[in-house]
Amino acid sequence: MTMTTKKKNHKYIFIVGGVMSGVGKGIATSSIGKILQSKGFKVNPIKVDPYLNVDAGTMNPTEHGEVFVLDSGLETDQDMGNYERFLEMDLNPDDYMTSGMVYKHVIDKERNLGYRGKFVEAIPHVTDEITRRIKHAAEKNQSDISIIEIGGTIGDYQNILFIEAARILKIKNPQDVMFIMVSYLPVPGTIGEMKTRPTQNAVRQLNSYGVQPDAIIARGEFPLDQKRKEKLAIWCSVPVENVISAPDILSIYDVPLNFERDKISSVIMKSLHMRTKARNGELLEWKKFVKKRNKAKHKLEVAVVGKYFDTGDFMLSDAYLSVIEAIKFSSYWKDANTRLTWINSKEYEANPKKVTELKKFDGIIVPGGFGETGVEGVILAIEYVRKNKIPYLGLCYGMQLAVIEFCRNVLGWKEAHTSEINAHSPHVVIDIMPEQKKNLESANYGATMRLGAYPAVLKEGTIAREAYLSAGASAKADGTVEISERHRHRYEVNPEHISEIEKGGLVFSGASPDGRLMEIAELPRSIHPFFLGTQFHPEFKARPLHPHPLFTEFVSACLKKK
Repeated sequence: MTMTTKKKNHKYIFIVGGVMSGVGKGIATSSIGKILQSKGFKVNPIKVDPYLNVDAGTMNPTEHGEVFVLDSGLETDQDMGNYERFLEMDLNPDDYMTSGMVYKHVIDKERNLGYRGKFVEAIPHVTDEITRRIKHAAEKNQSDISIIEIGGTIGDYQNILFIEAARILKIKNPQDVMFIMVSYLPVPGTIGEMKTRPTQNAVRQLNSYGVQPDAIIARGEFPLDQKRKEKLAIWCSVPVENVISAPDILSIYDVPLNFERDKISSVIMKSLHMRTKARNGELLEWKKFVKKRNKAKHKLEVAVVGKYFDTGDFMLSDAYLSVIEAIKFSSYWKDANTRLTWINSKEYEANPKKVTELKKFDGIIVPGGFGETGVEGVILAIEYVRKNKIPYLGLCYGMQLAVIEFCRNVLGWKEAHTSEINAHSPHVVIDIMPEQKKNLESANYGATMRLGAYPAVLKEGTIAREAYLSAGASAKADGTVEISERHRHRYEVNPEHISEIEKGGLVFSGASPDGRLMEIAELPRSIHPFFLGTQFHPEFKARPLHPHPLFTEFVSACLKKK
C-alpha cells in the first residue's frame, strides 16, 4: 500500500484599491510577493485590467503608461514590469487578464456552441471564466500563492465582475482567500490632520459587494499613527494589527522592508492559515541592494532625448518606466546615482545650436518611439554625441536613428531615412518587415510587430559581447555567444545596405542566428568610448539584483567620462 501526500490548498490574495487610483497597488502586490518569496513560498502575481482592450498594445503610453512586453510577446500593463523586477522572474501570458480577453473568450465560446445552447450571462459565465483563468495561472506556475491585483478602484463599475468572481472564490474556499485593500489617507493642507473617512467609505462600498477586507494598507504622505490604526480597525472591522502603514518613501524598493516592519507576512500567514516555510533569506540580498542605493558615492547626469516629452513630467515617468528603473539598477551596483534630464527633441529642430547643451551630460539615451515627430532633432543629438565622444545608448528607435545618422553624416547618404517616414528616399536604410506590410495596408495594427523574446548571436571583439560575458553569459562549444532579448517594433535595418554600412565603420555586433536581422549596432572603442544601439528593449530584462549588462556598460562609460 502506497501513501500519498495530500497537496495543500492553493492560496489567493486579492489586492484592491480604495479612494483613488495610482496609490501603489502594483508596488504593494510586488512587495508582498517579494516578502512571501523570502518566506519560502512560490508565488505568481496576476494583473487584472478592467478595460475592454484585449491587450495593452494599441494604447498610447502617454495616456496609460508604458506597454510592457513579455517573453511570449504579449503586450501588457506596466505593473507586469514591476512584478518581474521585484520577483526576479519572467511572467507568462496567463498572468495577465483584461475584460477584453475575458469577454472575447466567452463570446467566441458562445458562437462555437461551447455553452450548448444555454442562456449566456455575466454571472455565472463571465465570473466563471475569470476564476478559470486565475486557477489556470496558478497551475501553470505551480505556485503556492497567487496574488491578484484588480486594477482601478472599488467604485469603478467595470471592476464589479472581477470582485464578484473573487467573492465567490472566497465563499467556496474561506480559509484560502484573502482581500487586502490599498487605500489613501489624505492630509488636507488647511486641516493638517490625516483623515480616515475616505477609506472607511471605500470599505463600506466593498462591503456592499459582499466583500470584507482582511487587511488595509494605508497609503499616505506620513506614517500611520496608532490612533488612526485603531480608528480604521474599529470602523472598517479589521484587527488593528492588520492595518499596515505605507508612508511615502524615497524608493519603491524600500517598500518590502517597510511592510515587514508592520509584520505584514504574519498578517498574511494568519489570514490564510499558513506557516512560514523559511526565514528572511532572500531579503538579505534585497537589503544589500537598497543599501547600495542609499549610499551611492558618485553622481551622474544623463540626458534622455526623445519625442513624447511635451506631455508633462507625470506622463514621462510612466511612459518610460522600465528605462528609468534599468538605469537605476546599473547605477546602484556601480556605486552611483544617476539623475535623468528629459529633453524634447523638437527643441533642437527649432534651434539646432541648442544641441551643444549636451556637452554638460555624462551620457545620452534615446529611448523607443514611433512616427515622424521630433525625429530630426534626435538625429542632430546623435550626431553631436558621436562627434564629441559622449557615451550613447539607443533603444529600438534609438538604434534605427543612430544608423540613419551614421549613413547621412559618415557615408554621405544625405537623404538616408526610414520607410516609416520617407519610403521614397534613395537610401531607405530602415524598412518594414515584408510580412507586416499586408497587415498595415489593411489597418490591422494589433500585435503585428515583432514582439517578445528572440535570440541574437554576438560578434567577437565587440563591446556588446564583452558586456554580456562579464554579466555571466556563456559561450557554446563552438565559441558562439547567444542571447535572448525582448522586441516591440515593425522596422529593421534594411538588408540591402548592411554590407556598405559595415564597410563604413559601424559594427553590427548582434544579429539573428540566420544573419538576416541586425540586433545591435556599435562603434569600436578605438573610435568612440561607448556608442551602441539595440533593436530590442534591454530595459524589459533589467532586474534590481541582476542589472542589464548593456545599461551597466553604459553607466561605466559615463563614469569614465566624468
